[in-house]
Amino acid sequence: ELGWTESVPYLDRPPSSLEFYREWVSPNKPCIIRNAISHWPALEKWTSAYLREVVGPKVVSVAVTPNGYADAVFQDRFVMPEERQMPFTDLLDIVEKKVTSPNVFYVQKQCSNLTEEFPELVCDVQPDIPWMSEALGKKPDAVNFWLGESAAVTSLHKDHYENLYCVISGEKHFLLHPPSDRPFIPYELYQPATYRVSEDGSFEIVDEKSEEKVPWIPVDPLNPNLEQYPEYSQTKPLQCTVKAGEMLYLPSLWFHHVQQSHGCIAVNYWYDMEYDLKYSYYQLLDCLTKALKVS
Repeated sequence: ELGWTESVPYLDRPPSSLEFYREWVSPNKPCIIRNAISHWPALEKWTSAYLREVVGPKVVSVAVTPNGYADAVFQDRFVMPEERQMPFTDLLDIVEKKVTSPNVFYVQKQCSNLTEEFPELVCDVQPDIPWMSEALGKKPDAVNFWLGESAAVTSLHKDHYENLYCVISGEKHFLLHPPSDRPFIPYELYQPATYRVSEDGSFEIVDEKSEEKVPWIPVDPLNPNLEQYPEYSQTKPLQCTVKAGEMLYLPSLWFHHVQQSHGCIAVNYWYDMEYDLKYSYYQLLDCLTKALKVS
């Protein structure tokens, strides 16, 4: 069992690097860590007024969708958001509801956007998590900044990263599946497409015809279609809420679906996983699942 647990446990303090590797990384188990980021200036400083002052009207990348679902299955397509370049203060106006929009906005660009697009904010957090860097013997591949509306939802997926997800303000709501649920989590192949704004302001879905089809999970875990995917009823999802000042350790290859409170701000650290025996076991499970589906 690759890290299955009945609930996500809490740690009251950040662990030592050895303890964290032995108790959590190696067995591939999630946990929520309190008091790991309590010394960060961001917890006190990152108000809307402060962000307006420090980042201001600087143009940043924002994912825009008509329904809050970016990188998700819609109308038999894997649809990616419109990547809009817009002044950061305009986004804050929308989040604060000073301006109304029928669309959903989310800063979610996962290319180390904290360091690349928001360097003004880096000094308020840490460039890495020292005990995690020591445990893994490496620095993070990316440090990402997240800010968006409550309607913005992250569809069910997994990553090849050890993820430390730190909530600065608001709350994040995670639904998690261990890697051992893979036989019961369906994948389908979808034509990739992107949302594009028409001249009248409405969205159209434009196929990325030169791109290969994308394997993605068609199930909405909040409202699964069990008639179409009955095997999903055998999964063992965990649900947890990560509050301001808390850090979620989300192990590599764990499936996750994410919601948030309105205006929630978070920073996460992606450390590349070790492609060790755990990864080999997962690949075997994945291959057996695909073989059974074909047969």
